[in-house]
Amino acid sequence: MLRVALTGGMATGKSYVRARLATLGVPSIDSDTLVHDLLKPGTDVTRAIAVRFGGAVIGADGGVNRPALGRVVFADAAARQALERIVHPEVYARIAAWMASQEAAGAAMAVADIPLLYETAHEGDFDCVIVAACDPEEQVRRAVTRGGLPEAEVRARLAAQWPIGRKAACADIVIRTDGSFAETDRQVDEAVRALGHLRGRVLRRDGP
Repeated sequence: MLRVALTGGMATGKSYVRARLATLGVPSIDSDTLVHDLLKPGTDVTRAIAVRFGGAVIGADGGVNRPALGRVVFADAAARQALERIVHPEVYARIAAWMASQEAAGAAMAVADIPLLYETAHEGDFDCVIVAACDPEEQVRRAVTRGGLPEAEVRARLAAQWPIGRKAACADIVIRTDGSFAETDRQVDEAVRALGHLRGRVLRRDGP
């Protein structure tokens, strides 16, 4: 099975690309969804965050208050790194288990949507990396108009990630999302065809 990572930056269109992959029958997993689950009440991750960051980042339901935690970690690189040491190992363990289940089920390829793939140095876990990319100022515009975040907060979050140009330069496949939905769809379709060819080469490499 071909293991594929999908990454990009904030508001670069990764979710749209992943949805298009789903329409083409490619199974995928979203690391943001995994993080949401890990930050629910009663998890080991939530308990570890409470110990490290205090009760101010825990909501009334006992789960992590993500906006409150975000305000802390995006203003303090050391705090962000501490959070990553708590959360990322569990996220990658779950992705690995899911990939194994997809291979056991006979999937030809499977995609993990991981926003901080390069920042966490896990690109080597995958056979191929796709980057969804758009102009950096378009990222800001989308995050402000669609996400409802203040521009200063958006720029602070983007500063905590690799610039999208740097990610695109490292990618095996780049899908530009600056244009129309139809143009993005065309690129995703082409990427899936390319991945099919790559899968054949990987199977020949790893086969008997």
